[in-house]
Parts: sequence; structure tokens; C-alpha cells
Amino acid sequence: MSDSSAAVVVVDYGLGNLRSVTRGLERAGADVTISEDPAAIHDADGVVLPGVGAFREGMDNAGPYRDALTEYAEAGRPLFGICLGMQMLLTTSEEAEREGQGDVEGLDLIPGRNVRFTDAEPIPQMGWNDLRVERDHSLVDGVDGNYAYFVHSYYAVPDDEAAVVAATEYDGERFASVVANEAGNVFGTQFHPEKSGETGLRILQNFVERCE
Repeated sequence: MSDSSAAVVVVDYGLGNLRSVTRGLERAGADVTISEDPAAIHDADGVVLPGVGAFREGMDNAGPYRDALTEYAEAGRPLFGICLGMQMLLTTSEEAEREGQGDVEGLDLIPGRNVRFTDAEPIPQMGWNDLRVERDHSLVDGVDGNYAYFVHSYYAVPDDEAAVVAATEYDGERFASVVANEAGNVFGTQFHPEKSGETGLRILQNFVERCE
């Protein structure tokens, strides 16, 4: 276990499993603050954007944080999106269109689109699945082939295939389970590390070490 005291801010925009994420980060050695204040982002060593729910609601709720998150990411500092939070890092999602809500703009920190499983059954994917690391990134050190816990109907399709750090297959469909921007400081997991046992703890420790 890390002895780091990296100051990590978990963004509370109303859609996240904040307590579980916080406990996981604390186990990984972080000094965690849950904050509704966009200004708190600027002083953090690392920022976590959690999320459970629909893309449109997520982006509506995250509106007050958009500028602070963008500035933080563009400064090269570590921003970690989890589940819906990962999907929000992309440009858009077909979820809003399917629900008749029109186009919804994501944070566009990792250019791409979120799409729904087409042939896989049942939807949502709910349960454990394995991670196949496809390129080096500090977040996935030591977890290739390990299992993580997923609950989702949509997944990220980055414009640049190089943004796919790890992939997973569900009922014959390959999807990106970990993504990162070109600089490597903005990244996300489709699965919930805070619910993924020792694999999740290792990922959170990797994140905390990057924040130091």
C-alpha cells in the first residue's frame, strides 16, 4: 500500500458512487476531498470524475465544472474518469440521440463517441470481465489479464485507436475498457475500480502514484 498523501479531489456533481470511490482512493493512500466547488479542482494533485447514470444528465450536472476540468487537463495534470465519468471525457454519445434528447457535447478531452452494444446480450453488461492491455500506461501497470467489475450499456469509441489502453470483449463485441488522451494525463475506465477488488485497488494505487 502506498504511503502517499497525494491530494485527490472527487468531483461531486450529483451522479456518482462517491463514498465507495473515496474509500478505494483512501485505501490506495490518497488524501481525498469530495467537493462541489469547481475552484477546488485547481489545487488538486489529481482529480476523479465518477459517474453513474445517463450521459445527458451527467453533462448537464457537470456544466459548472467544464471550464475547470478542461483547464486542469490542458495543464497536463491527472484527470481520471470512472464509468459515466469516462464516457463524459469523450466528445459525444449516441445515448442522448436514442432517448430523443438531441446532441449532447461531452468534455471532448479524448475525441470520440460513446455507442451502445449492438449484438451483445444481455444489455447492460453487468459483472466481471477481463482486461487486455494494448499499450503502456501507468494506470494499468500490473493488471493485464485481470478481471474488473462492469455495469454499462454504452462504451467509448475514440477517434484515434491509440487512445485505447485496454480492451475487453463482451459476447463477441470488443470495446475499450480503458482509454487515455495522447499526453496520457486524461484517462478513464469503463469499469468500477472501487468495486473490482485487488485489481481495482492496484489501478487506484497506480493513479495515486501518478498524482505524487
